[in-house]
Formats: sequence, C-alpha cells, structure tokens
Amino acid sequence: MTAVEKMNMARNGLSKRDLESLKSKTNLDYDKLSTLLSTTRATLINKKGTEHFSVALSERIVSIADIYSYGFEVFEDVTKFNEWVFKPNRALGGKQPFELLDNQFGREEIKNLIGRIDYGVYS
Repeated sequence: MTAVEKMNMARNGLSKRDLESLKSKTNLDYDKLSTLLSTTRATLINKKGTEHFSVALSERIVSIADIYSYGFEVFEDVTKFNEWVFKPNRALGGKQPFELLDNQFGREEIKNLIGRIDYGVYS
C-alpha cells in the first residue's frame, strides 16, 4: 500500500470492522490495542461496525497495521512475529517491541528494527 493510500484511509477514517480485522490478525485484545493507540478501551469497543474513528485515531491504526504487515512479511509467519513483539529484545535495551509501539518514535524504531532483520543487519 502506498503512502498516499494510507493517508487517504486515515483521512476517511477507519471503521470498527477495519479495527476488528487488525485485532484478528495481530491477536491483540482491546486492552493491548487501546494501549498502542493511546485511547480508551471503551472508545474501541463502543464504536459500531460501520462507524468511523477519528482521523487521528485512524492514522495510528494504519500505522500499527503497517508495522504488523511488514513484520508478517519479513518473518514469513504471523505467529512468529506476534511472539517476537512480546519478547525482550537486546536491540531495544531489553524492552519488548510492543512497549515502543504506543508512539510515533517507537513505531519508527520498530519499523527500522524489522528492516534490519529483513536485510540481515540485526544488532
């Protein structure tokens, strides 16, 4: 998906159905998703199927989906990537990748780390 497509998705607002699809693929519950998305669990749960989230929240959802998609591609195994996200990582000072996904800078760091793994320069 191109950056322009992602931007348009965020601007149009993602639906609860889109979030449910992400939730299913990532194996994250509402508590974990609310942490990553810097919102309340109720905000995520109370939205109806076709109702759309705000642009800001949609942008964060797209960002998380993008990272998970990249991780699934690099690891070539959804389960392995989902497990990796919750394992302490030396390259992150012993933190779990999940712990850094709640803000833009952490997401950039995780995306860079996945890229290093992809290119075999993991440190």
